[in-house]
Amino acid sequence: MSLVKLNIKGISYSQTQNGAYALILNEVDGDRKLPIVIGAFEAQSIAIALEKEIKPPRPLTHDLFKNFADRFDIVVKQVIIHKLVDGVFYSSIICERDKIEEIIDARTSDAIALALRFDAPIFTYKTILDKAGIFLKLTSKEEEEAAEKESIVVDELFTEEDSEIVENNPENGFKTLSLQELYNMLDGAVADEDYEKAARLRDEISNRENKK
Repeated sequence: MSLVKLNIKGISYSQTQNGAYALILNEVDGDRKLPIVIGAFEAQSIAIALEKEIKPPRPLTHDLFKNFADRFDIVVKQVIIHKLVDGVFYSSIICERDKIEEIIDARTSDAIALALRFDAPIFTYKTILDKAGIFLKLTSKEEEEAAEKESIVVDELFTEEDSEIVENNPENGFKTLSLQELYNMLDGAVADEDYEKAARLRDEISNRENKK
């Protein structure tokens, strides 16, 4: 079976389901996206690896694994999302030590969090992408609406039971703050090890700076 290389587009959180996240992977040589539901802790860990400006005062679990692997000369060569059963993705971490290769089963969220820390490529099989991939090809005029469209797609991954409307989401309060206030809150969130809040603050800062 042929492998398809993926890169990470980002993390989206549901605007209708509190605490629900999806990791969005892009097909490198195509237009399909692969959304994968992940937990809050894994979302924080991946967001921190993506956002180089966020420096945890203490190593997270995936950072500890990376430090441990470095100490014993273990290298993560690649991650393969190799199976999809009942909506659940299964992954393997391909490791190498002393030129001996080992394959380790892992949750996809953990595997990707480690791939980021080792700068390892991420792959899936074409059959999986054919089954679960989503087309979101946009024209230049539609690019400004991309974030809204992806939020709709992400929300479809989650149940709407007990959902909260957007207006009641505390993150909406970020929009009334200045950039400096957002940076100050980001520093405070990192110091308090509230990485979920830090990731969302960083998203708001990035959106503001990209519009300049």
